Amino acid sequence: MAGTLFVVATPIGNLGDMVPRGIDILQTVDLIAAEDTRRSSQLLKQFNILTELISYHDHSSLGRIEQVVAVLERGDNVALISDAGTPLISDPGYRLVRRALDIGCTVSPVPGPCAAMAALSVAGLPSDRFVFEGFLPSRAGQRQKALMALAKEPRTLIFYEAPHRIQDTVADLCEIFGDDREAVLARELTKTYETIIAGPLADLYAQINSDANQQRGEIVLIVHGFSGAVLSDEDAEQERVLKILLVDLSVKQAANLAARITGGSKNKLYQQALMLSQTR
Repeated sequence: MAGTLFVVATPIGNLGDMVPRGIDILQTVDLIAAEDTRRSSQLLKQFNILTELISYHDHSSLGRIEQVVAVLERGDNVALISDAGTPLISDPGYRLVRRALDIGCTVSPVPGPCAAMAALSVAGLPSDRFVFEGFLPSRAGQRQKALMALAKEPRTLIFYEAPHRIQDTVADLCEIFGDDREAVLARELTKTYETIIAGPLADLYAQINSDANQQRGEIVLIVHGFSGAVLSDEDAEQERVLKILLVDLSVKQAANLAARITGGSKNKLYQQALMLSQTR
């Protein structure tokens, strides 16, 4: 009978957040697969955990996965941990969990700290519906494209961000989402220099630029979802056509031609073109 793969959450900063069950599991399993054995060794030493430790991360070879699977297949138990927080939440582990399930192993969660959920719980933004986006692309063009796709997302957005990119990311958010969109910067949660800053994106950007400390450590960014009206596909297409035509045509001409192109109402398109021309 195959063993059990335990997915064990570990502290994101304060070691006091390590749950007793997690300690017990790590002490009694036959093997621990860790994202970074050097960092995890410090945690194990703190709790006098002597279990064998091997590395497992996103770039691990198929051979390493099969090494862990072999332990499970002979009926032994394995714990999967990441550097900090809950494994698989923007951390490695998916391939190993899927492989364990494929061979009929029991995969059991040992819940505990998660930076995304910790930040959301204190953000003061809507938490009944939210989207976890993890890390945005590091390249500016790809990041901006990803944000444009999320600009009309009504649910609260949760991002992780590297300290050396936080300025550029918040600048892009200001440009694409608008300066006045509410957001929260949660930095170094549960650690000595824990900081939580809330306000419009423009204010967050100003504070990040004026205080170099806000460009250090582990960062979670929570952004309020879009609260305006979302256009239907038909209305969005009509607006797109009108914007193009209004560059060279009058309001009346643009509305008439847009009606012929899209099949929309001339009167409705005229009013829409009038509004668009006034906001240009």
